[in-house]
Formats: sequence, structure tokens, C-alpha cells
Amino acid sequence: MADSLTFIGTATTLIRLGSFTVLTDPNFLHRGQRAYLGKGLWSRRLTDPALTVDALPELDAVVLSHLHGDHFDRVARRGLSRSQPVVTTPAAASRLEDWGFSTRPLETWDAETLRRGDETLRIESVPGIHARGLMGRILPPVMGSVLEHSTGGQVRRRVHLSGDTLTGDHLDEIARRHPDIDVAVMHLGGTRVLFHTVTMDDVQGVDFLRRVRPARAVPVHHDDYRVFRSPLAAFERRAAAAGFASTLLTVPRGATVPL
Repeated sequence: MADSLTFIGTATTLIRLGSFTVLTDPNFLHRGQRAYLGKGLWSRRLTDPALTVDALPELDAVVLSHLHGDHFDRVARRGLSRSQPVVTTPAAASRLEDWGFSTRPLETWDAETLRRGDETLRIESVPGIHARGLMGRILPPVMGSVLEHSTGGQVRRRVHLSGDTLTGDHLDEIARRHPDIDVAVMHLGGTRVLFHTVTMDDVQGVDFLRRVRPARAVPVHHDDYRVFRSPLAAFERRAAAAGFASTLLTVPRGATVPL
């Protein structure tokens, strides 16, 4: 099967690299349901996921950027198989193990490698900053990740999952270590929580493109919850003005695109 990405909604995607299938940030709540964000915070979903949890294909791994209700919800907790590992932060792994999931906790720059025949899929944790200052201490730790697919020892494709991160100097080290990102899956939305921006808005999204320099970029996490305040159209306009129009690969919810 050709490499592809299916956009399910929020930051939930199915990524197929060679014979591996990975689910990211599983959020299967429906329109009108609440996602719980911790510390008494919640947000109501405005959209429906394009796929239900019971319609998922067999998975090789789940990659979870952090444990928030719009990234791993009660529907995923009930419906996901326990047969595949969840690659995530140590903080999230501790809770998931209590729920019966097999986890692979990663510190920043650590990696988990899956193998099948002469294929490997290396999943590396890379830096993410959900918020700074006091809000940064309230919100759970977050990671980005780089998926590196190889056949016969030769790297075929690298996909960077931004996670819920703000832009900043921490992205420069990702670009230094991985100067050849084929596709970046960008968590946008300009999420506002307690008057703080905790995911990239349109301005930060363009700065991300300048720093990481992916060949293609897929925007996700931009219209599913009331706390998302920066619309996709604003990012598309700003990216085009900055010369990144040909970099963007906007995927409608429910669509599958080749990578």
C-alpha cells in the first residue's frame, strides 16, 4: 500500500508508511460532547469524527502527544484495542497503563522501533512546549514525534507530528537533527485556555514552517472545539503570503491523501 494519511478530525489521523499503520491522538467524541482538559476545564466538540473507533483498521501503534481529552478521550479508552503499543510521554504512559494499555514511554530524543521483515518504523520523541510560565506547569507534558520509515536499512520517509506545541527555539534543534522532513502534521487552532494561547495560531504556524522547513505540511487541530480560536483560513492566507502556498496539503476531514 502506498504511504498515505487519513484525516479523522482534531489531531486524529491514520498514517500508513509501508506496511505499518499508526493512529495519532485518538479523539472520537461526537459533536456536542465535552472533552475534559483537566483542572476543571472542558470544551464542547463542534464536529463529528470521520471514522468511529470500531471502524479502525488493525494498528501497529498509537502515537499520543499528551493526555488531554481532545487527544485521548473516553471513547478511545473504551474502544481501542489493547494489542498495540501506545507511544507517548512518561506522564501519559503511567495513566494509560492503569487503564490496561501497553505503553512505550519516551523521554525527549528517545525512540521506539517497530520491525517487520526488512522494514522498520522508528518513532522518536522530539521537543514540544504546550505553554510557558504558570500555564506550562498546569498543562501536561507534550511531545512531538518523528516517524522514520526504512526499508532494507534505507530511510524512505520522515513524518513530523508537531504535537500541541507553541513555536520557538526548541524547533530549531528538530530541524538540525532532521533537516529532511517530508511531511509535517501541524497542530494549529490557536487554542486559548485561561487567556493563554497553548497551540500554534496562524502567525506561529508560519514561524513553524520557517524553522522546520518540511517539504509538505498538513494542518490539523483547527476547527473541532470552541477553544480553537485561529481559523484554518487565516493560516492558509498567511502561509501563502509568506511563500508557503505550495507547501500546504490541506486534507478535508474523512479524506485520504498520498504522502
